[in-house]
Amino acid sequence: MVSTRATHNILVASNRGPVSYTLDETGALTAKRGGGGLVSGLSAIGPDAGALWVCSALGDGDREAVRRGVGEDGVRMLDIDADTHEAAYNGIANSALWFVHHLLYQTPLEPVFDKEFRRQWAAYETYNHAFAEALAEEAAEGAAVLVQDYHLTLVPRMLRELRPDLRIGHFSHTPWAPPEYFRLLPDDIAAKVLGGILGADRAAFLTQRWADAFTDCCHAVLGPGIPSGTRIGVHGLGADADFLRERSHRPDVDERLAVLREQIGTAPDGSARKAIVRVDRTELSKNIVRGLLAFRELLEERPEWRERVVHVAFAYPSRQDLAVYRDYTAEVQRVADGINSQYGTPGWTPVLLNLKDDFARSLASYRLADVALVNPIRDGMNLVAKEVPVVSDDGCVLVLSREAGAYEELGEDAVVVNPYDVSGTARALHEALTMPVGERAERTKRLAAAATALPPAQWFLDQLHALDS
Repeated sequence: MVSTRATHNILVASNRGPVSYTLDETGALTAKRGGGGLVSGLSAIGPDAGALWVCSALGDGDREAVRRGVGEDGVRMLDIDADTHEAAYNGIANSALWFVHHLLYQTPLEPVFDKEFRRQWAAYETYNHAFAEALAEEAAEGAAVLVQDYHLTLVPRMLRELRPDLRIGHFSHTPWAPPEYFRLLPDDIAAKVLGGILGADRAAFLTQRWADAFTDCCHAVLGPGIPSGTRIGVHGLGADADFLRERSHRPDVDERLAVLREQIGTAPDGSARKAIVRVDRTELSKNIVRGLLAFRELLEERPEWRERVVHVAFAYPSRQDLAVYRDYTAEVQRVADGINSQYGTPGWTPVLLNLKDDFARSLASYRLADVALVNPIRDGMNLVAKEVPVVSDDGCVLVLSREAGAYEELGEDAVVVNPYDVSGTARALHEALTMPVGERAERTKRLAAAATALPPAQWFLDQLHALDS
């Protein structure tokens, strides 16, 4: 039944919304707006489209904003019980589903699906149901609802039961695990995750590989010929070229570029040092440690690069409320310190590691990169691989893992690596550093064109239009 408040024709649901709030010591709330493909997409449809973004309050500032009735037009933030959100978000989404789809478990010891897991799963169901109820309340008759990612896999089915009139899409921003790995999940949970997404009219993915893996899991877990009208789609999110090119030439980026150039310095012969750049969250799947080990092997096996190259590694802390992520961040720091201790000289710091998030500095590093290292164990897409060629001042060689979703679009013009092969990655770094200038420039042009083929606003609109067909 459609409620009296149901006036929205387009709805987006995601764990994180377009705005967040911080609470200072005086009790004042400060709003901060985010970016990304969904923000761009909703901007593209215009303010008169009757759109609503349903998201979760993520911290004390968000929850206080909800309680005070503070908010923005077009956003409904859900004040879900903090313990329920913690169990759903960190217990299930980030510690089970994320690990399954990125193949991250050390299987001799984990996972352990016990009573505590079942408690967390119940919280995940409660969390998803809160979204489904809110969407059902807000959606106009026949509205389009785009549900986002692994946090909300159960919402499409729950929402379908509440509002069969709606057009529902689900988009997965992660990879999708192959059946043999997906079936690490308990059988009933695996079936609920798949069945939840199959409640949508359309399930979409970043690459054909992930879409095929989802279909394979459906057949393996639910049986062949499953009675579902769900259509499968692929939308490879691209970089926002106009925004990146404008933002990367603002004064704050120019300032950071000058500082970075000074920190990188010059080689003993007076020539400019080469820069191998990586920008990542310290997320387990990003494979930062093996990237550092490959750089160390490059210096070991190719001593001619000593004092002639610097690895600029920006590794911004992620999910530090989970012990395994804190340990990983510490290991990144330990390996970087070890390389600097072993090879550094008074005039050369081999690894410039920074763990503090700074978008302007990231853009500055994109501009000066000679080589961009993107070597994830597994990644839904990896937008850094797409952003660097767009922003690069003088052309950049992309060293890219074949396990990144971006490989499907960029692999032909990248130097491709097996993310587990440290020696192979070291050789790839040498190949990239020695690539002729002309070839590097031509590859960068082709990479930039492929990387921007489906900009964020169009990516969103394509999903919306696909629900109409």
